Amino acid sequence: MTAHVIADDAEALAVAASLAEEFRVGASTRDAERRLPREELDRLSASGLLAVTVPAEHGGADVRMETLAEIFRLLGSADGSLAQIPQSHFVYINVIRSQGTAEQQKFFFAELLAGRRFGNAQSEAGTRHVQDLRTRLEPRPDGSYVLSGVKHYSTGALFADWIPVLARAEDDHLHVAYVPRDAPGLTVVDDWDGMGQRTTASGTVRLENVPVPADRVLPHHLTFQGPQLHGAVAQLLHAAIDTGIARGALAEAVAFVRTKSRPWFESGAETAAEDPLLIQRFGELALQVRASEALLRDAARAVDAARADLTDGSAAEASIAVAAAKVQAAQAAVEVAGALFEVSGTRSALDSLNLHRHWRDARTHTLHDPVRWKIQHIGRYVLNGTRPPRHGLL
Repeated sequence: MTAHVIADDAEALAVAASLAEEFRVGASTRDAERRLPREELDRLSASGLLAVTVPAEHGGADVRMETLAEIFRLLGSADGSLAQIPQSHFVYINVIRSQGTAEQQKFFFAELLAGRRFGNAQSEAGTRHVQDLRTRLEPRPDGSYVLSGVKHYSTGALFADWIPVLARAEDDHLHVAYVPRDAPGLTVVDDWDGMGQRTTASGTVRLENVPVPADRVLPHHLTFQGPQLHGAVAQLLHAAIDTGIARGALAEAVAFVRTKSRPWFESGAETAAEDPLLIQRFGELALQVRASEALLRDAARAVDAARADLTDGSAAEASIAVAAAKVQAAQAAVEVAGALFEVSGTRSALDSLNLHRHWRDARTHTLHDPVRWKIQHIGRYVLNGTRPPRHGLL
């Protein structure tokens, strides 16, 4: 595989905007027919967008987090499923940046620049909580490992060249094993049947004594022993997707009301777009979206500032800023996508129009982690100066 190498932030944003418009065209049909976006992901890979965080010394653009968040916002506004697929891809690039040896970085960054994709095999079902992982990395006498376990919600794995697998070693420490998609003993099952984000193929990964060379394993537990931005970056991208979904839903509502909706007879208006109560509601929804976009930019800039001078204090500021952005974006995505029907009228509920995909995507994606806990951490930080924990989800 070969891919274009993006030079800088400006080019990355231009490419993302162009691809978002391209992907928007078929998004509803892909969702309605559950047509998995293999061609679209190949376009993403070939464009170079999936390698924009590769460090400059390895030939990448190493774009700002503000740029990466905007890329995801643009993709999310076009297709809330497609935007979700590369989220873990960038998260596990960060693990290589922070914990990879020089040789590991050289190898994997070259893979990324060539257009290779990372999936993920992280979450598990049926355990006590999300950090209770049963997947195990067992050492062998020659220094290599064997990987065994079952993963769920493995977004991107079906389309990946490499699948980063989160597992615990015999000392119970957290590691990431980067496993080729075609490794013996690894099976990816397309069994995702979520009501929303239907084309992410976030199914099951089964690992049965999968051999893993020692140089494909990274000590992820070390990430959390000092100030870190692992969770902040991951959550920033989730916030960007929600913000994009909200913007996409608002745009869909605007287009529908301008061209298809009828004014309520009591309004005295000639068109629905002149109905004063609809105007009021659109103003309220626009404020929700604009607030989400503003908080997203603020959070991304806080992460960039912390990357430039990483301390416990700067990491905490970034995590809290991202938490605020995520809370607002999640609430806006669900509200605006639901209000689309309120402002558009009865006809908008026709299943054939598939306008409900925005709400289904928003409601599904915002279940990733509870915003109520983010509000708790924001309150503790503001009131008592308590820094957020280093668990990778904040």
